[in-house]
Amino acid sequence: MYPFNVRVYGILINDAGQVLISDEQEYGMRFTKFPGGGLEPGEGLIDGLKREFVEECNLNVEVLSHFYTTDFYVKSAFNNSQVISIYYLVKNIDPINLNIKTVVFDFDSEGDTLQAFRWVNLSDMHLEDFIFPTDKRVAELLIETI
Repeated sequence: MYPFNVRVYGILINDAGQVLISDEQEYGMRFTKFPGGGLEPGEGLIDGLKREFVEECNLNVEVLSHFYTTDFYVKSAFNNSQVISIYYLVKNIDPINLNIKTVVFDFDSEGDTLQAFRWVNLSDMHLEDFIFPTDKRVAELLIETI
């Protein structure tokens, strides 16, 4: 059986034209990505994205529209699966109550799994800010829209 890894991410843009990104450390690797993650068995894309935002950001979101789905081959950086990522534009339903950082990888604690959030101006976003090829493609599309 060929393993597929289906992941779903949200693009949350505030009124100041900034997008929420997540700096993370896991499996000994540091990376920057959009909030979201893997689907759980039996879960739909929208429900999975809403769950991920609650788990990662303690934030309820409304899914506005589909933005992008991986359209090229991507091997997982963590195992031998093929990654298929779906990105949606979202807006927050609740007030955003995150500890927002301004420095990359400014984690509040130590450990194996770390996460910190930043707002990045769309006009200041660079492809080099992201590690994973699909996030780079999404950043490229976002940059093209401004």
